[in-house]
Amino acid sequence: MAAWGERLAGVRGVLLDISGVLYDGGEDGGTPIPGSVEAVARLKLSKLKVRFCTNDSQKSRRDLVGLLQRQGFDISEGEVTSPAPATSLILKERGLRPHLLIHDGVRSEFDQIDTSNPNCVVIADAGEGFSYQNMNEAFRVLMDLEKPVLISLGKGRYYKETSGLMLDVGAYMKALEYACGIEAEVVGKPSPEYFQLALKEMGVEAHETQRMGQSPMLRLTEIAPKRPCGGACRQEHLS
Repeated sequence: MAAWGERLAGVRGVLLDISGVLYDGGEDGGTPIPGSVEAVARLKLSKLKVRFCTNDSQKSRRDLVGLLQRQGFDISEGEVTSPAPATSLILKERGLRPHLLIHDGVRSEFDQIDTSNPNCVVIADAGEGFSYQNMNEAFRVLMDLEKPVLISLGKGRYYKETSGLMLDVGAYMKALEYACGIEAEVVGKPSPEYFQLALKEMGVEAHETQRMGQSPMLRLTEIAPKRPCGGACRQEHLS
């Protein structure tokens, strides 16, 4: 197998997934995946630009970074692309006033957003907030709009925590799509626009970037995801 340096020849930047790659979440904060702290440290010592890309929509970026720092990761807020801040920017740019069906842990990301008289619905991984009552309220808001807009922070089917698999926002997004006869706008992986945002923040082009996901160490093995990084981004996993 080619050496790690050879496998990254021509690469200027690395995109790292977080959940299930750096750590497995849980009610106690979760645990780092063995070898992941050392793997990130090794990348940071290289000349590569490193950016962390997550679909976590239950924690603010500040809280997520604080959690990872306590687990030993070398990471800062400015290195993380997450869907809630990206969605907040979209809402401001388009003058949208959302009805929020989100987790309390990420609500602070929308503190500066006008939520009166909503003209769209924003849905995230609301956890226990996905009650019938809350889903039906979001459905009614959409049905009352002449041109309903549904924005989903990711569209994952499920994710892993230390207690087991957890149903993700995608299932609830699909329910609202079906009920309202609409298609959601997805902010987060695997949206090409989301990866392009991360690349812009890193200051590199897609063909110069390696995406790493799934498994812990720095021996690189190719994977083939359905959507690369909004371009010809190399795809690997930490293994």
